[in-house]
Amino acid sequence: MRKNKIIFDAKKTFDEFKPDLDSSLQNTSKVAEVREITSPANVVSEDKKINVSTDEELTEKSERIHPVINTEIFQMIDEYVKTLSISKEGITPISVDEIASRIARFYETIRKVVDWKEDNVLRRGAIVRILKRLLFTKVSRLSINKKVNPDDLAEVVTKELIRGGHLPNNEVPREKIPVVAMSIAKYLFFFDAISSSSLFKDNIKKQANFTTFLFEIAACEVEEILANPVKEYVLLETMTRIMEDLIKIIPSDGISSQEKRNQVFIACCRTLYDLDDAFIIYRLLEIEHPDWRNPKSEILSKRYEQIVTFWQTSDMILNHPQARNFKRACAQLKPIFTLLNDFLEEQKGNLSETLTNVENEDKFEEILGKIYDKRFLTLKRRLFRLGVFSTLSVFLSNWVTFFIVEVPLAKLFYEGFNLFTAFIDFLIPTAVMFVLVIIIRPPAKTNRRKVLEAVNSIVYQYGKKRYFEIRINKKSHSILKGTMMLLYLFMTWLVFTITAATFYFAGLPITSVVFDTFTIALTVFAAVIIRTRSKELSIDEKTTIHEFVLDMISVPIAKVGSFIAAKWKEYNVVEILFNYLVESPFVAIVDAIEEWSQFLKDRKAELH
Repeated sequence: MRKNKIIFDAKKTFDEFKPDLDSSLQNTSKVAEVREITSPANVVSEDKKINVSTDEELTEKSERIHPVINTEIFQMIDEYVKTLSISKEGITPISVDEIASRIARFYETIRKVVDWKEDNVLRRGAIVRILKRLLFTKVSRLSINKKVNPDDLAEVVTKELIRGGHLPNNEVPREKIPVVAMSIAKYLFFFDAISSSSLFKDNIKKQANFTTFLFEIAACEVEEILANPVKEYVLLETMTRIMEDLIKIIPSDGISSQEKRNQVFIACCRTLYDLDDAFIIYRLLEIEHPDWRNPKSEILSKRYEQIVTFWQTSDMILNHPQARNFKRACAQLKPIFTLLNDFLEEQKGNLSETLTNVENEDKFEEILGKIYDKRFLTLKRRLFRLGVFSTLSVFLSNWVTFFIVEVPLAKLFYEGFNLFTAFIDFLIPTAVMFVLVIIIRPPAKTNRRKVLEAVNSIVYQYGKKRYFEIRINKKSHSILKGTMMLLYLFMTWLVFTITAATFYFAGLPITSVVFDTFTIALTVFAAVIIRTRSKELSIDEKTTIHEFVLDMISVPIAKVGSFIAAKWKEYNVVEILFNYLVESPFVAIVDAIEEWSQFLKDRKAELH
């Protein structure tokens, strides 16, 4: 009875809200059309499961063939130009106060140091924070009144993203707010359904993890609606299609075609844009259920059951036994599609000339050369910025953990810190991060010619294709494999022992020795990720001796750091404190500043 009541209430919220959106959805049908055109669903879904393309659509695509340009690249350019050429007449842009926006952007800079997230997840992270803050009383069951207005939530989320600099001011159409509201209404239904689910009844941790999962998926959907990532989607679709053709499975029936499509798509997401698991899961969810964005109210209960099942099984897809081999193959094409990404971005202001520029091979190579040079310079700046932000983040984290964790633990075991041990406690983790990032170097000068030639091989039909083999059930010598595993474990033990010994002989309390040793693992893990990101322009780069030695030392400890980072995500107390004790009053102050600024503008307008 309780379960039926909750589902009825949530459905009522959705049903009451949905009719009001019909006119808005008509106005935004072009946006939905854009998402459908650029979705990689027709790449990774299987015909038996999802009939993505009709016969007419397939015939139309087959006719879109260019005599010089590769078919996949030609179709990518064609769809990109057509999509961005859609008229934007009748759009009412959302505007926020510039003074309040500057203050909010300053706060977001601080959050970047605290959260220490990649640029491509900062906006989604902001959406998750906003939704958690606004829905805290609802999901924690602290509120008696469960009624939440999705329209109000959608407007607050959109305006806060614009104020924080995550979306451009005076550009986001107000017509998108009702679409965001419908999306949020669906997730409100899911949040209500959690309390009546037998799966989470006696497991608070599992309930909390699933709630976080829902917030992350909702953030992906809201971001997709507001940001409309046309370029990113057409590039992912094209790269997936090309890599699916270039990767050969040995034997051919080693994995199903559906598995191959999914794994190629996942690998493309991870290599091209370094997308996280939340985004990948959301895209796979949309592929599995094409009506996910706008389901009928009568099937919401079914959709809830499906997302729970998807949450339980997604790890098997994301952590496929061959995932690393697919990723290694797709990484070979990352420099190519990185330059194509910048090329499409540059052509935004001159869409009519996009195809012409590619048809003229000499001009295209000249444009790509300039794009490479520009990306090369920005890579240097980004590496420096990453070094600064990552070092600051480690230093700031040390301050927090030192006073909140290490000092109380030391006192508990009748130990303490002096000036020297405190200095060592701060210095070593910060110095390790700084050194590991500062030694990263951009690619060599000879890499430029290699990348431009590789782009031509993909863009033009005459290009020589490079195929990749993935062998399933590859035989390996058990003795050799066991020896390498023992060596790997020995290196892990050795690095941890040396690290712990350094802290111990420096005189740190034993509790801090343990704590700081695992902090070093987290630091090295982050540095290895940054180093991997720095290879975005490198093609066929040989591993040097010092890189081999560095990998031998850093990879084992980084693996441990990866595990700790995943657990830290579940119990990030610092983030919770910032979200509710700092961000909530800060947002109230920014709202007051914006209201006061608008009040002054109104009074000023009365003067004549």
